[in-house]
Amino acid sequence: MSSSTSDLNESSKQQTMRTKMEAWIRSLQEEIVQAFENLDPDAPKFQRDSWVRPEGGMGQSCVFPPPTITAGQKEFILEKAGVNISIVHGTLPPPAIRQMRADHNTIPLPEDAPGGLPFFAAGISLVIHPKNPHAPTCHANYRYFEITDSATTDPSAEPKVIAWWFGGGSDLTPSYLYPADATHFHQTHKSACDAFSPSLHSALKKWCDEYFYIPHRNESRGIGGIFFDDLHAGPHTRLPDNPSDHPRTVESLFMFVKSLGAAFIPAYIPIVEERAKTPYTDAQRRWQLIRRGRYVEFNLVIDRGTKFGLMTPGARVESILMSLPETARWEYMSEIGTDEETEEGKLVRVLKEPREWV
Repeated sequence: MSSSTSDLNESSKQQTMRTKMEAWIRSLQEEIVQAFENLDPDAPKFQRDSWVRPEGGMGQSCVFPPPTITAGQKEFILEKAGVNISIVHGTLPPPAIRQMRADHNTIPLPEDAPGGLPFFAAGISLVIHPKNPHAPTCHANYRYFEITDSATTDPSAEPKVIAWWFGGGSDLTPSYLYPADATHFHQTHKSACDAFSPSLHSALKKWCDEYFYIPHRNESRGIGGIFFDDLHAGPHTRLPDNPSDHPRTVESLFMFVKSLGAAFIPAYIPIVEERAKTPYTDAQRRWQLIRRGRYVEFNLVIDRGTKFGLMTPGARVESILMSLPETARWEYMSEIGTDEETEEGKLVRVLKEPREWV
């Protein structure tokens, strides 16, 4: 990674990756929020909440709060949604340094940095929960993490970057399976990946299937998408070990992440727009709430991002738990979905046996 950190430090003489990432996530957040507000112009606008982190940094949460529907009023497309960005910095404690050295050997040993190491993190995270059971939930997040040398003494100088990486992904969680929707969502992300390497999508799709798995239920949270973490200049165990087969520089990886972020609206909005028109029954709503219970189980029990966020000093808990649905349901020994011939059973079968959609 040394050549890449040199490349990153050289680029800082012009515009740092920090400023590029911040500008991009701010722009993407507004673009996505506008897309949903245009989708349902009669619905309440997203609430925009700017905040400051006392330990260092800032962010903005754009939240669609659960509206109160009066009798006879038209149902809104969204039930709950959030599109959040954060740009934070601070000091990484020794235990976190030790954990991260497993993937980034340029980071000093914890004993060599007893006071911790400066870090910077910027990212966008969103979760969309539509009201209609036929319209799937969707999640996406893209982030950049940077660790710098604590030995820098000149406060006016750009910090020396000693490790950096990108992470993120997007995945679809339906309550009812529409193969055409699954194919569209995966194909849109595959096209974004293929522009950089023909082998990337299959690797990131497999990674996603494995990450969003609920072991105590023996099923996936949804029907997948893409997922990646710790992408940097060096080789990665999850990707083909061929330097020319996927982006390796900080600039090319940034362009790759931007391409995936740009894929969100065309991958998801047409699906919601179509399925929100589908009539549904109380029984289908009941199944949707059971599936949302599974969503909660993954996010609170399994998800590393949620756990890391809640353990971070100065964590903004409301933003972290924004991903949870407004309403969920747990039924003791529910038989819904156990019959593979039912629509609910067809979904469960795919959740237990992930499928290749493209």
